[in-house]
Amino acid sequence: MNASPATQPGHSAEADERVDEVLREHDTASRFRTDLGWWGWLVGGLSVALTLFHLYTAVTGSRPTLIQGAIHVGAAVSIIFLLYPARKRPVAAPSGVRWKDLLIGRGRGVPWYDALLSLLGLAANLYIVYRYDFLRSPQPGIFGYDDIDYLVAVLGIVLILEATRRCVGLPIVIVAATAFVYGVWGNYSPFFSHSGNDFTSYAATTFLETGSIFGTPIQVSSTFIFLFLLFAVVLIQTNIGTYFTDLAFKAAGRYSGGPAKAAVAASGLQGMVSGSSVANTVASGSFTIPMMKKSGFKPHVAAATEATASTGGQLMPPIMGAAAFIMAEYTGIPYSEIILIAIIPAVLYFSGVMLSVHFDAKRNGIAGMAKEELPTALSLVTRADLILPLFVIVFMLLNGSSPARAALWGIATAFLLSFLRKDTRLGPRGIIELMILGARTALPVIAACASAGIVAGTVTNTPLGQRLGRGIIDMAGGHFLLVLVFTMLACIILGMGLPTTANYVVTATVAAPILVEFGVPLIAAHMFVFFFGILADITPPVCLAAFAGAGIANANPLRTGVTAMRLAIAGFVIPYVFVLQPALLLEGDFRDLATSLLTVLVGMVALAAGMAGHLLIRTTVVERVLLIGGGTLLIYPDVLISVGGMVAMALAVLLQVGRRTRRGGTARSLENRTAEQEAETRG
Repeated sequence: MNASPATQPGHSAEADERVDEVLREHDTASRFRTDLGWWGWLVGGLSVALTLFHLYTAVTGSRPTLIQGAIHVGAAVSIIFLLYPARKRPVAAPSGVRWKDLLIGRGRGVPWYDALLSLLGLAANLYIVYRYDFLRSPQPGIFGYDDIDYLVAVLGIVLILEATRRCVGLPIVIVAATAFVYGVWGNYSPFFSHSGNDFTSYAATTFLETGSIFGTPIQVSSTFIFLFLLFAVVLIQTNIGTYFTDLAFKAAGRYSGGPAKAAVAASGLQGMVSGSSVANTVASGSFTIPMMKKSGFKPHVAAATEATASTGGQLMPPIMGAAAFIMAEYTGIPYSEIILIAIIPAVLYFSGVMLSVHFDAKRNGIAGMAKEELPTALSLVTRADLILPLFVIVFMLLNGSSPARAALWGIATAFLLSFLRKDTRLGPRGIIELMILGARTALPVIAACASAGIVAGTVTNTPLGQRLGRGIIDMAGGHFLLVLVFTMLACIILGMGLPTTANYVVTATVAAPILVEFGVPLIAAHMFVFFFGILADITPPVCLAAFAGAGIANANPLRTGVTAMRLAIAGFVIPYVFVLQPALLLEGDFRDLATSLLTVLVGMVALAAGMAGHLLIRTTVVERVLLIGGGTLLIYPDVLISVGGMVAMALAVLLQVGRRTRRGGTARSLENRTAEQEAETRG
């Protein structure tokens, strides 16, 4: 059996150290303590308990909303303070650590103040469980909250924001804190002012009720998202996930630019379950980027290709990262329908990336991989059962099962399959590590959902959403395309500082209603903001996935970001297409869908060729302008405009054919003349 590309020689300990270094530099969630000492037992115990709690509630049914959410958030906040230091980098542990060092926060272990914050974070949330009978009443504040309620609420909010800062980053904390301040003192705001609220009452509403921190994002996170993140961890820890990589390399590796095309397919498959574009870029890129560089791709192109594919993985059904579960709750559309609706946009995105990679490879004369470098067909057939967990999830979702039940069966299937082979089997230690890693993977998502809930609660409890929407409409002068552009820019700017899930929560509550007000179908509006929130990870100047890929490839980060944006050009166009032509989201007539698909695909070919500077041969400036202009017109869902685009593309093709024919004739003429001269010499 040929080695999997993921496990071929060269993936050394030095490479693993490089991966860790890049992750810590670009991914806040990876900056956890590595010198816990005996505190590691406590962190491990809490992590296992959190994982077991979610598995138990998946089997027996979720607890009441506030209890489920409070345990979910309380355990996560407690672990975060033990695991993540207050500063960006933990202090290295000196030799001969003394108890005095621990008391003042130095050396191996956890400083006393973080241990105290961990305890307070858990206690503040468990207080909700203790007070549940009072809080579940129709009007919990009818006789007024007690002073202790107000104190716990303020403490809980502060601890959640600090925990979020440590494991997600400062931008989302600034957004959430600003939203809270606006909710209380909005009467002093120079923009979108409102009557304001009492500080303690607003804090109690934010922390002790289900409309803010424990609103939809945390409700979904505590029931669906955690289990799907655990499913992704099971695939990775059991090496089942490498089967997806082998499939991709076998399918695409032998063609022109094979390593890059295989990386696009493999990273897309892995990215849909990982839910983190940065983490997936580094994990997959640690072996795909060196392979692409070896085959002839420039470092910045290799890094950009990996970042583009890993980012797009969150658009790929059936998992779609984590935000899709929240989308189902916000739109009221069953998750089983959302994954069907998302198929065409996701396929178009990856088709666009593949086309960009193909023309880039053709332009630079990069061939495919040798047969001996690829997995054998026999190795894939004999391991075909490893794709079963994904089929189980899809089958159960389409059959109407809840996402939680589908994820549970997917986890169980993957876990049982792992025992069939030595290279996938887990021992007792491996099972414990799996549960710990499952909880650790979920921590940034839980913190982000909790903080994003503050923003969503403010939009709901104040006139902010309505007035902001009206402001954008007024700024656009009522022009629909300008409203789309301004909404896109808002989603990208927010996405530069927020993780995907939090970004979607904010844009779904603020931006999506603007589009709905303009008559855009509900699912199209939410998919629009979802797309651009994700694409922020490869949009300069703050393109974290591209920066992470550049760190692996030793490439220029900003150049990598610009290249990633070029490779993903289809992703910046597709949302406009399905807003203007909802048939791509399975809304409307089949004939409209067929026509739109045809023109979009042809337009993407022209656009990718024009951006790469190669179609049949290298393009001239005129041909490039014709291809880019024609491709853009073809993608616009209007028959007359598409005809104009087809004419421009046809003209570019004719110019290319003519130049290639003349070049071929000139080459043959030179060959004939050379042959005649050689014949005369021999004569």
